[in-house]
Amino acid sequence: MNSPGDRNLETPDIGDSFKEGLSALNKLGYATQTFLSGLARYTTDFFVPYLISTHYFKQAESDKLFNTTPLDNLESYLKLLDVNDDLTGRSVSSALDAVGDYARQEMGNFIQAMYQSAFALNNHDLNVFATRQAELMDRVVHVYPQMIRDIEPEYGFHFERGIHPRVAETDRFNLYQIMPSDPTITVQMDAKPVCILPPYVLGANILGFLPGENKSYAHCFANQGIPTYIRILKDIKTSEALQTMTAEDDALDTRMFCETIFKRHGKPVTLNGYCQGGFNALCNLLSGELDELVDAFITCVAPMDGTRSQGLAEFLKRLPERFNNLDYGTKVLPNGNKVADGKLMGWVYKLKSIETEQPLNAFFRDISMLTSKNGKPVKIGKTAAALNYWLSNERFDLPLAITRVSFASYNIPITADGTLPIQLFGRKLNLKRITEKKIPWLICYGTHDDLVEKETALAPLDYVSAEVTPFPKGHVAIATSWSDPNSACALHTRFGEGNWRGPVRFQLDLNDAL
Repeated sequence: MNSPGDRNLETPDIGDSFKEGLSALNKLGYATQTFLSGLARYTTDFFVPYLISTHYFKQAESDKLFNTTPLDNLESYLKLLDVNDDLTGRSVSSALDAVGDYARQEMGNFIQAMYQSAFALNNHDLNVFATRQAELMDRVVHVYPQMIRDIEPEYGFHFERGIHPRVAETDRFNLYQIMPSDPTITVQMDAKPVCILPPYVLGANILGFLPGENKSYAHCFANQGIPTYIRILKDIKTSEALQTMTAEDDALDTRMFCETIFKRHGKPVTLNGYCQGGFNALCNLLSGELDELVDAFITCVAPMDGTRSQGLAEFLKRLPERFNNLDYGTKVLPNGNKVADGKLMGWVYKLKSIETEQPLNAFFRDISMLTSKNGKPVKIGKTAAALNYWLSNERFDLPLAITRVSFASYNIPITADGTLPIQLFGRKLNLKRITEKKIPWLICYGTHDDLVEKETALAPLDYVSAEVTPFPKGHVAIATSWSDPNSACALHTRFGEGNWRGPVRFQLDLNDAL
């Protein structure tokens, strides 16, 4: 039998317990308020493009609605309703899964804390639980976004600093030479040069990701002494020539830049297109405008036949034909020129992956990522911050003619004889011209890329021979994870079970073979 003194030791101090209870309530209130604030921000980020899309929808339908029969209108709207119902159902289902996963993760601690508070009159566990929740919500809603904002000076090329000289320009583009981030490296002016064509919508800075951390696709070439150039879009808001640019302008400007590079180094250029830039580069190459100037080709995660996509192409096919039209994403600028809205284009990719991109799921994904592991706060790295900076800030409007090129590639397949679904200068573009011109081609793709799937990137192999290099992970891993020269799939090495060549290794070997 315990003595009265022993019983007093087991009985919690009511005063301390009361204080801890008040502290817990205060922290739970803060956590709840912060949670709602964060959820509101994630929801706003998702639905602002939706509101923009409704404006474009009204704008396009104001012309079509009264020029189409009532029966056709009804049929189209019913099909659109079916698509919306499917998106809503998938969104709600994934949201419930996200909430359920988090509840299962935290429910045990919460029940234990409440049990101690209600039956043992001990609020210590509840205070500990509340403290952890308050700190977590603060980390997700305040600390993490601030880190994303703070990474901006380290992210991307920052051409305004004058480190990378501008060597040529047109009314639409600037051509910059990328200098090594390692000051001990000297560019070999007599080496074979490479010219990189970035994607339009996603911007170029993803290819100059974190130079100070040795994670930059373009710097991977420059740091090997390779003369490295990149084509950069001018500001579409102020450049009318870019606003009205055609696919032919893209080819002619690329030719002028390749001529400039050829004169500087005395050797033909390796053309290197990333993502959408890869398809535009292919069109330019097949047009014949780059003959004698380009003698090698590299594409990375480039959509060569979008109709083979299991994600975006299937999403577009589900839309009624009436609404699978660029009119529903066209922005009219103050000067009257029309461009494709880049933010809306990015939002379409979110709709395609609604299960993972709807606001609640995205919010809980970040909560899970930043939850302390084994009682230790999760360290937020620069890579995660820079990726989120890119996702939040790097979406650009693009010329309608260039958008039509990509739109055609996702709606019309390459023909049986290898002809692309577009023409340049009135000429057919056939893949077999690569073989005729004896141009070596390296195709790199991401094994877990859900934006440009393997089938989409490797479509040319049905018509021509090309070297293929698979990279682990997703769409931007080549420009981020694997651009680290110490990574398992470093771009200047051979790696993997197939002894595959990275794009920089491919370029170095081409130079050695000269």
